Amino acid sequence: MSTEAIPAEKSKRNYNALFGLTLLALLVLLWVILSLSTSSFASANNISNLLRQGSMIAILAVGQTFVIITGGIDLSVGAVVGFTTVIVAMLINAGVPVLLAVLLTLLVGVAIGLFHGFGIVKMGLPPFIITLATLTSLRGIGLLITNGNSISINNDAFQEFSRNSFLGIPNLFWMVLLVGIPAYVFLHHSRWGRYLFSVGSNAEASRLSGVNVQRTIFMAYTLSGLCAAFVGVLLASRIGIGNPTQAEGWELQAIASSVIGGTSLFGAVGSVHGPLLGAFILATINNGANLLNVNAFWQRVITGALIIIIVYFDGLRRRGSK
Repeated sequence: MSTEAIPAEKSKRNYNALFGLTLLALLVLLWVILSLSTSSFASANNISNLLRQGSMIAILAVGQTFVIITGGIDLSVGAVVGFTTVIVAMLINAGVPVLLAVLLTLLVGVAIGLFHGFGIVKMGLPPFIITLATLTSLRGIGLLITNGNSISINNDAFQEFSRNSFLGIPNLFWMVLLVGIPAYVFLHHSRWGRYLFSVGSNAEASRLSGVNVQRTIFMAYTLSGLCAAFVGVLLASRIGIGNPTQAEGWELQAIASSVIGGTSLFGAVGSVHGPLLGAFILATINNGANLLNVNAFWQRVITGALIIIIVYFDGLRRRGSK
């Protein structure tokens, strides 16, 4: 790394750390306000429910972040979640051992991510178009497979996993840590993570520097597909059915969580902890609004306003850094 790049890298780390602390302070502030405003928010049952609500979107947001850092977008993740609930349900009901069924379902997510990479790199399709097409197609394929019906999962142990806790913390939240810790190491402490940022900053300059841009894009979308398939497995476990219409709109929640967490839609800026905090901030807002009997439409307004504010300040930061 050149001497000129060292201060810039240090500044980026300082910015990410400061922004992360700001998000954490906001989350704590929301929890304090809601604890004082309602009698049920701080109850163990509600906190467990909030953690379960935010966990799956948090995992989706991590996968989405890998893609956005490269300057792309993945609109298909909600459809992948719904589709993979069907896949894992069919496999388990067919007598496939649960662990093998989960592994095969994750491979389906990987295949979808590879397909997106192929469409972008080899066919020259914009990420918006290829992932939007997948969103629509997977919903339709899932409905054709199931004939428009839900598939009940005949395995109690599989369903109990998402409903149980370990050390008083819901299993779904432990899955966030299972994904988040290696994702953090990958993004911030590996050369592959640096490649993601490099491609998002300037793909052509990265190519001239020896970075395999095509492989990096494949990797980003594959990780996004893998995270979405993992969430599909968790959702199937939680609701006990496979249904291709599940998780509708989750792609927007994942993008919103990532953006609120400081990931720049312009690419090359992002972290793992930010989107995780962003997901739980959104989950807290939605949970608190429900407890306070706030109209559900206002929840969407608040989320949209947060996105506008953060993207605006991100634009100011980018202009100020030039």
